[in-house]
Amino acid sequence: MSIRHINPEGLHRSPAFSQAVVVEQPSKTIYIGGQNGVGADGKVVGRTVGEQARQIFRNLAVILESEGATLANIVHWRIAVVDGHSFDEGVAAFQEVWNRNDPPPAITVHVVAGLGPGFLVEMDAVAVV
Repeated sequence: MSIRHINPEGLHRSPAFSQAVVVEQPSKTIYIGGQNGVGADGKVVGRTVGEQARQIFRNLAVILESEGATLANIVHWRIAVVDGHSFDEGVAAFQEVWNRNDPPPAITVHVVAGLGPGFLVEMDAVAVV
């Protein structure tokens, strides 16, 4: 399997995301449904985007580890953040868990009117192993 993170000339280059990710040859793909800042007890963790994002990354890590993968296997994130809340705290949480030696995934961020009760941010992801 080959995974290439591409940032073609003529496009903005960011240390936070890749413009696209190409996966070649057969591989296992893990599609992770929307994760919220919810602990194992089913309760919302924290009242800030940062607290909830940290929990989401923990949830993602648990899911990936159950399949022999890590956050580094994620090729795409889709993030929804509630309007009026800065995602800067979410970016800071990402920087805490992402190994800067790994190329970052492709990322899509949406600002939404609302999520479930108490939720400020939600992420889904696609990982390739």
